[in-house]
Amino acid sequence: MNILLLSGSPSTPSRSTRLLHHVGDRLAELGYRTSRVQVRDLPAQALLHADFNDDHLRAAKALVAQADAVVISTPVYKAAYSGVLKTFLDLLPQDGLAGKLVLPLATGGSQSHMLALDYALRPVLASLAAKHILPSIYATDAQVDWSEQDGLNIDPTIAQRIAEGISHLTHSLVAVRNQGKNSDAVQFTQLRCSA
Repeated sequence: MNILLLSGSPSTPSRSTRLLHHVGDRLAELGYRTSRVQVRDLPAQALLHADFNDDHLRAAKALVAQADAVVISTPVYKAAYSGVLKTFLDLLPQDGLAGKLVLPLATGGSQSHMLALDYALRPVLASLAAKHILPSIYATDAQVDWSEQDGLNIDPTIAQRIAEGISHLTHSLVAVRNQGKNSDAVQFTQLRCSA
């Protein structure tokens, strides 16, 4: 199973991207293949002009298409997810997340921005036909701290939510894989019976 880590932060360094990479590291430890797209690294001109012929955009969209699950991270600004993430999501086809599990992550200045995930990002993910949008994980800036000396320091409450989110994602991936195997077995049986 392949999991795409999609960073929607326009800045570097970024708390939301560090949180995303932390989740990606945990998933890699569990044996999942991960790939990464940082929207801020895509050509700005191609993004803003929706240049579907741009090789970088095509490669990023192909990674989305190939993924079984997408973990999306974004900072929250003015009660909404980042504009650069919105620009990228707008380039996906209407069913760009069809059949995919999605785990949204976000960071923001205070708890008052927490509902931005449910009211702003979740409807867009649903409109892209995501198979299942898992419960969001939101952390304030104070709950995700970084220092050159100690690295990433995550508040225990957020660390617990991340562990639960990863568990939910991995169990859902196993269920999807098993459902696919059962569907293949049923189709094979039907083919044998009709022969």
